[in-house]
Amino acid sequence: MSALDRIRTERVVAVLRHVGYVERVVDALFAGGIRVVEVTLDSREAYASITTLRERGDVTVLAGTVLEPGEVDRAVAAGAEACVSPVFRPEILARCLRRETLAIPGALTVTEVEAARRAGAELVKLFPAGPLGPQYVRDLLPPLAGVELLATGGIDAGNAAEFLRAGAVAVGAGASLVGADDVEKAARELVSAVSTGSQ
Repeated sequence: MSALDRIRTERVVAVLRHVGYVERVVDALFAGGIRVVEVTLDSREAYASITTLRERGDVTVLAGTVLEPGEVDRAVAAGAEACVSPVFRPEILARCLRRETLAIPGALTVTEVEAARRAGAELVKLFPAGPLGPQYVRDLLPPLAGVELLATGGIDAGNAAEFLRAGAVAVGAGASLVGADDVEKAARELVSAVSTGSQ
């Protein structure tokens, strides 16, 4: 299954930023039902972590906080199945397309989302989504028919389903998951909220 199809199916991406003991955290996330993880490149030993997680074979692994075209090459070489950025830089998207790797550029405004789509993005990261709220997604999508959004930033079990009901195809959660005292429990709660509340 492609990374895009996996994101569409699972509807949850766990964002690992500056996380120690990455394998142990991913074990807990997996036990809690999460199958897509994003390792941000500003994390210590990010590329090595991407390689290790891909070798597991049971999770889809994305590279996050991709800010330079050269990082795309290193991330793909390490095994990343997609590159996620907090911003839209056409040269990063173009590099991903050349590498036949899913690019998920970040955008905030209607203009940015549309520009990313026109440049070839199949999925756009709405960031930061939390402060904007689900209503922003409802307002943004109608004039941009066909745009698929990954809502990230300030997402937790309390609001994830509402973002999906508003039209996002998936949500990304970081601190509310990996910063929890019980990562597996937090993962289960988020997965449950998404699976039962977004119908």
